[in-house]
Amino acid sequence: MPSRLESPGVQGHTILLRHGRQKKPVSSDKAKILLIEGKRADHPSFLTGLTRKGYDVESVPNGNSAVEQLNTFEPDVIIIDAASMRTSGKRICHALRLRAGDIPILLIVDPQSAGKNPRESLADVVLTTPLTLQKLLNRLRPLVPAQSKHVLQAGPIWLDPAQRLVRVGNRQSSLTPRLVTILRILMEHPGEVIERNSLFQQAWNTDYTEDTRTLDVHISWLRRAIEVDYRHPQLIKTIRGVGYRLDIEETPPY
Repeated sequence: MPSRLESPGVQGHTILLRHGRQKKPVSSDKAKILLIEGKRADHPSFLTGLTRKGYDVESVPNGNSAVEQLNTFEPDVIIIDAASMRTSGKRICHALRLRAGDIPILLIVDPQSAGKNPRESLADVVLTTPLTLQKLLNRLRPLVPAQSKHVLQAGPIWLDPAQRLVRVGNRQSSLTPRLVTILRILMEHPGEVIERNSLFQQAWNTDYTEDTRTLDVHISWLRRAIEVDYRHPQLIKTIRGVGYRLDIEETPPY
């Protein structure tokens, strides 16, 4: 289960395994999903549920068929239900990663097949069974930025202001509207020092700057959402006596 952050500024996060990627808009209104799914009487099929939720789903029974399908179908996301095929899914992931490039891959596995290092699968998200359709949808939506018209990306940071979601490396968090505003301002000026009074005025839409301590609190919440270690921030740097700067060039890989 996803862990919860205890600050009121961040509304929770779930674990992802690779960087988010900003995708180009597609001509269809429906997000396209390539679903690799076997048939098991004791395992639910997600095809009908995903279709009813408005996704354009192409379903194939195995990895070889999925690779062939990529010749004629360009999905926004690939879902590999390895649990339905009684496999770890790693070989399928590797084959599709070579063929599909940066297309996000979501892998569903039985707990005993998850392994000690899920990163080895090369999937963007690894989920374990038992898995409900709603939980799958919750993890799927952030991987389909084509459904959002105003996705922002700066370095490893991927922000969807409309959904109030931020994704950085191995973490996805839901933000308050104020935190979205602050982060958007910083992302629009990467590497630039933004004076604290200016940042406060823009984020709170006010000319009052006598007491800006609440800005420090919000920056702290924001760091909890996007930093590997919020006590030693690498992304949002404090420039003492001046303001804040978003550093994305020297940030280590997540």
